[in-house]
Amino acid sequence: MVRVLVIEDERDLQQVLAYNLRKEGYEVLQAVDGLEGLRTAKIHHPDMILLDLMLPDLPGTEVCKGLKADPTTRDIPVLMLTAKGEEIDRVLGFELGAEDYVVKPFSVRELLLRIQAILRRTHGAKLSNPEDALTFGRLRIDTAAHRVWVDDVEVQLTSIEFRLLVMLYERRNRVQTRASLLEDVWGLQADTETRTVDTHVKRLREKLGAAEAYIETVRGVGYRFAASPDEVHA
Repeated sequence: MVRVLVIEDERDLQQVLAYNLRKEGYEVLQAVDGLEGLRTAKIHHPDMILLDLMLPDLPGTEVCKGLKADPTTRDIPVLMLTAKGEEIDRVLGFELGAEDYVVKPFSVRELLLRIQAILRRTHGAKLSNPEDALTFGRLRIDTAAHRVWVDDVEVQLTSIEFRLLVMLYERRNRVQTRASLLEDVWGLQADTETRTVDTHVKRLREKLGAAEAYIETVRGVGYRFAASPDEVHA
C-alpha cells in the first residue's frame, strides 16, 4: 500500500486530507509540526509527503531542506501546500527539491490528481518492455516506467530530474536556454530570478556519474544534450 505523510498543523484540513487519501486507498501518516514530520519521515519512510509551508515550529522550507539533506529521505517526493501563491515562493520550493506546489484553498480532487501524477512518475510500473527503453551510450531511459540506468545500474531520480533529463535528451544537440527549461520543466516564468535550473542540472549530473558528460554546458546560454555519445569526452 502506498504510504503518504501529511505534515499540516490545521487540524480540520489534516483530517479532511487524511479521510480523502484513505478513501483513495492510501495509508496515511500524520504530523502537526515540522519536527514531528521529520521524525515520522525518517522512521516510516513514506512514498510521498504533503508539506504545509506555515508550520508552528519550523518553516516548511526548513523541513523540506532537512528531508532533502538526509540520505534516508531525500528521494521522497514532496508536494508543498501553502496559502502563499507568489512566484518567488514557488521558485524557493522547487529550488529546495519539491516536486509540486498547491496553493490554498485548493480542490481536494485536484490535489488527489496531482498526487497520482507524482506517484506515477516516481513509482512507475516496475516491469516494462525493454524495447521501450532509449539507449544513448552508457545511458538507458525507460520513459514509460520512469526509470534510468547508467552502465546497467539503476539511478534514482526525482520526477523533476527525470523530466529535465528526458527533455534535454529529446532536444539533443540543440541548446536549451535556462529560460526555456524553466518554463517547460517547472512551469515558471522565464523572467524569474532563480538558480533552479543550474541547481537541478548539477544534481542530475552528480547522479548520472559516468554519463554526466552527456549534458554539456553552453556558457552564457544554457545546456545541450550531446548529439552522439561518441562525441563526448568524459
